[in-house]
Amino acid sequence: MSETGGNDRGSRGAGTPRGPGGTGQGGNRRRNEQGRERNRGGERQYSSSAPSQRTRRADPARLVAFEVLRAVAAEDAYANLVLPASIRKHRLDRRDAGFATELTYGALRGQGTYDAVLARCVDRPLDQLDPAVLDALRIGVHQLLAMRVPAHAALDQTVGLVRAVIGAGPSSLVNAVLRKVAARDLQGWIGELVSGMTDATAIASLTYSHPEWIVRALRQALVAHGRDVAEIDALLAADNAAPVVHLVALPGLATVDDALAEGAEPGRLAPGSAYYSGGDVSRLPGVSIGTLRVQDSGSQLVARALAGVPLDEREAQGPERWLDLCAGPGGKTALLAALGQDAGVHLTANEPVPHRAQLVRQALRPLPEDSWTVRVGDGRDLGREQPGAYDRVLVDAPCTGLGALRRRPESRWRRRPADLVTLAPLQRELLASALDAVAPGGVVAYVTCSPHHAETDAVVDDCLRKREGFERLDAGAALDAVSIGGALGAGHGASAQLWPHVHGTDAMYLALIRKTP
Repeated sequence: MSETGGNDRGSRGAGTPRGPGGTGQGGNRRRNEQGRERNRGGERQYSSSAPSQRTRRADPARLVAFEVLRAVAAEDAYANLVLPASIRKHRLDRRDAGFATELTYGALRGQGTYDAVLARCVDRPLDQLDPAVLDALRIGVHQLLAMRVPAHAALDQTVGLVRAVIGAGPSSLVNAVLRKVAARDLQGWIGELVSGMTDATAIASLTYSHPEWIVRALRQALVAHGRDVAEIDALLAADNAAPVVHLVALPGLATVDDALAEGAEPGRLAPGSAYYSGGDVSRLPGVSIGTLRVQDSGSQLVARALAGVPLDEREAQGPERWLDLCAGPGGKTALLAALGQDAGVHLTANEPVPHRAQLVRQALRPLPEDSWTVRVGDGRDLGREQPGAYDRVLVDAPCTGLGALRRRPESRWRRRPADLVTLAPLQRELLASALDAVAPGGVVAYVTCSPHHAETDAVVDDCLRKREGFERLDAGAALDAVSIGGALGAGHGASAQLWPHVHGTDAMYLALIRKTP
């Protein structure tokens, strides 16, 4: 879990709860005109036993975090989509928006560890708690164990949130449980949880708040892609670090100069990129019109690698035709289209879901309308319908998303090993369709945001084992060729794998396959 993030929001809006005596610091007693005592001295202290005297209002930043956690749990929503809307609804300023963001993502990332802590402090199984109360407790635990929020403020504000949005009844429970949690710091609790354990996977699961099956999968992925299994702790820790926003300026349409003037830093991996940690990215010039986009540097690099790899004895005449087989929501599509516009490339973006196809159209809006087409249909049919029609094909395949857990922390609790069984046939069918759709001399890029062997090399090897006339290119060299500095070290065999703990990107996988003339 992130141990930074957050502001020391102290006790802003915390009210002035006291015990029955009404005695202020230093024994200074005063009475108002009704004869009631009031505290006029020093720093106020908080009662340890009277939640009814605590604040009865919900702090807006904490309320935003609570609303997002509720949407994630009850509606299967994605935090990165719900959070900005909630921040705008409650009109948070930059400071409070940053606090709400850290609280939201931190509580989601740390859920596994926090629930294990709560299980030691609640007198009933957690699944017997009201889900809304459990989400409020997670918010409180994250403040106590991983943010620079004074314990009294974390307790007071969390109890106030519960009283305001759930009811007075559960506030005593929340108060009592969080006081037990506050008895230890995070490392103290982890030591308590793993005491006596010998299973390294179980220990890592509790320490870094990942399901055990994901810990095992990531450990195996490191080995499969030629890395030391001892890196697993660094990889899991990187998943729990609050990610910096990565930006890309669409080539030929914008630069990152305006973003740099607003406090962004130049990107260190991808050309035309920047890193931004200054708050609401929508305020940056170019974002509203789509010429400056939020996109992980790993996604930028795999798109650039496909666009930059040389074609072999291309037979077709005229401008190249490119295909994005799984285009929604359109981030890589827009970058590809921008990269190809100087050469007169026409890009077809295929997306099977109509509302996601509309997102692709919006992403492509800054580019000339005659340079792209959005097709709504099943990508598995396209290779049969348009065989050999495209010079470059991107297959950004649906996957478990294990490579983007730092940006979508809720995914680690939603995904199951059975998802691999469901996704594997689809991934193979999409890649097979792309291999049919590519022209002789053309190149297919198979990309996943997962390092899992079952979604990466296993898919490519299976598809190529049944076909002749295709060769794998050096994907690591292709990434190096389009990166700043040209020495990513992401290659292993013919494929390439980026890592959060090594490259500071999502764990993007890339294989490049050429159809021989």
